[in-house]
Amino acid sequence: MRIVFSRKGFDSTAGGCPSPIVDGVPVSLPIPAQDRSRTTYTSRGLGVLVEQATRGRIGAQDLCHDDPMFSGAHCWFGQAGAAQSHLARNGVGIGDVFLFFGLFADPHTGERHHRIYGHMRVACHGPPDIVRQASQWKEPPRPHPHDLGDWGRHNVLYHGPGTMTRSASAALRLTRAGGPLRHWAVPAWLRRRGLTYHARPERWPRPGELISASRGQEFICDIGRSRQARQWLATIIAAIES
Repeated sequence: MRIVFSRKGFDSTAGGCPSPIVDGVPVSLPIPAQDRSRTTYTSRGLGVLVEQATRGRIGAQDLCHDDPMFSGAHCWFGQAGAAQSHLARNGVGIGDVFLFFGLFADPHTGERHHRIYGHMRVACHGPPDIVRQASQWKEPPRPHPHDLGDWGRHNVLYHGPGTMTRSASAALRLTRAGGPLRHWAVPAWLRRRGLTYHARPERWPRPGELISASRGQEFICDIGRSRQARQWLATIIAAIES
């Protein structure tokens, strides 16, 4: 079994600012899109928020990359190119869990931090025309960006049960208290099990702390049958769904 820490939503490069936490709920703003999208921020109900967060630099009627896409208790997520090759090389597939995280700002202090805001357990995956044939497949509520336009050969849709969090739980915060941003508080087993893009010893300055890579979309940990890791994952999912 694998856990995939998947970086999504606004950051200092894509979007140019953190996503907000509104009335105690983290709201991940999808990154802007120039094409391969039919979804505006307004149609996602995020028009006012994106204009406030970017001070009008991104407009309510601008297109967004609506991915991962959540509806009810389901999630649809697409990946392509080198990032998809990384998922494939590490064997990510049915039964594995994506933990989506992003950059957020504390509503009171403005402190930027990384936190988990959603999850998905993969029930089926494959190129868009193939995955639709899976018995577990459900059609998304809106056109998915990875089902629009030309993404090349390595374009895959992942689908399965998943939800976004409804609270800014401390359990879902990755950045350790007091920061800096990329210094994460993590369970000790994560170093023992290994995390892609984080093999160098200097990324683990002390037990329970990780200096996360500034680049890379998916960080993968193969937890195997580790009871400790599975218990941690169950706690995280419970915090998301509570």
